[in-house]
Amino acid sequence: MDQDDGSSSATSWPLQLFSKMSLPPSLGGSPYPWLRELKSEERGLYLIHLLLACANYVSSGSLSNANVALDQISQLSSMNGDTMQRIAAYFAEALADRIIKSWPGLHRALNSTRVSILSDEMLVKKLFFEMFPFLKAGFVLANQAIIEAMEGEKMVHVIDLCGSEPSQWIPLLQALSARSGGPPHLRITGIHPEKPVLDGMAKRLAEEAEKLDIPFQFNPVVSTLDSLDFDTLRVKTGEALAISSFLQFHTLLASDDESTRKRSLFGSNGIHLQKLLQMNRSSSGGLLEKDPANGYSGSPDSTSSPPLTASCHSKIESFLSNLRGLSPKLVVVVMEQDSNHNGLPLMERLTEALYSYAAMFDCLESTVPRTSVERLKLEKMMFGEEIKNIIACEGAERKERHERLEKWAWRLDTGGFKNVPLSYLSLLQARMLLQVYNCDSYRIKEENGCAVIYWQDRSLFSVSAWTSRK
Repeated sequence: MDQDDGSSSATSWPLQLFSKMSLPPSLGGSPYPWLRELKSEERGLYLIHLLLACANYVSSGSLSNANVALDQISQLSSMNGDTMQRIAAYFAEALADRIIKSWPGLHRALNSTRVSILSDEMLVKKLFFEMFPFLKAGFVLANQAIIEAMEGEKMVHVIDLCGSEPSQWIPLLQALSARSGGPPHLRITGIHPEKPVLDGMAKRLAEEAEKLDIPFQFNPVVSTLDSLDFDTLRVKTGEALAISSFLQFHTLLASDDESTRKRSLFGSNGIHLQKLLQMNRSSSGGLLEKDPANGYSGSPDSTSSPPLTASCHSKIESFLSNLRGLSPKLVVVVMEQDSNHNGLPLMERLTEALYSYAAMFDCLESTVPRTSVERLKLEKMMFGEEIKNIIACEGAERKERHERLEKWAWRLDTGGFKNVPLSYLSLLQARMLLQVYNCDSYRIKEENGCAVIYWQDRSLFSVSAWTSRK
């Protein structure tokens, strides 16, 4: 995070005041005058304090105090400011949206004119792909795993559970066309709720296949994953089947029972801010590092959590069971966000989300100018909406239920799959791709045969490969 000259240390006066401040209603609508004079680092710390305090008030139903905190956040945050200011703006909007949901009529009225425009959705996905090189690295890892699994196969069928991005498959077509012994007959099934998206994908891939002289078919399936009819996938005898899930599996976790998680990082006596506010001057994510002296260190869920019960996950279990029934030779789980936003109560969920999105906002801060219109669109239309879904929504409405790699490994293992370790070649190719961007903060680690993509010391996304257990 950018810092003003002369920014203070962790023991400076704003941090010393945090333990004594409870944001009482007597503050009124105007913040203290010194709030506007805070340096960048001090302001970031105080914004973290305000967000955590506000979330605590929202959780306890103290809406007047939440209103005071939101008023102060609005004075300090900015969608065009430094990393912490931008993050605070979106988290404050999410907390406000959660409050408004208490009045369904008011919430519906305020959102009645909002429409989801397909062109905007595609633009945001394009910006996401262009601005974050680790997405390209994820495609490299997935494609190499498919190429290795399909060696010698004459008929290959790839099912894309998120059929919207032809750029994932063009390198695969190119690699298969150069295969010793000639390319296989390739069929790609794309699943997406919007037919125009599938039409565009079919056209682009068919043009590339014709240019490369590869026998090719595209099978469009207009559907969401929730309502997918597996018969429409048209899997044929004799085909070697690969299935790709790109940022998709977590959307099937909405049936999880939140009540299975009762742990709280904060206890009954309020928020332990000292565990969240140890400063690291290298990034805004560092503002959220925990203090080992307080009993634990590392990421927020480095503490143990109870195992997930099978009865809570019928939707994902049923889906994985249906996938296994197709007898795939390979299933690649690509770019699942390596965070825990699923079964946690609001306060823990917000803390974990602060870690995750601070790292991604830091990525953009390091590589894209603050004044970039494209950056603002991506942050608002993708990250802002994800944050709002994580914080403001519950039940089936909350789709952004990310989980860590070890949880996905557990789910796939109990669902009848076994891990296929990613090869040294695939990891090497992905690392070489990241080096092109000349940013040492991007790293790929091999963990138990899977790949985890990091920004500095924060894991962001995982890539893993699986096959049906006989």
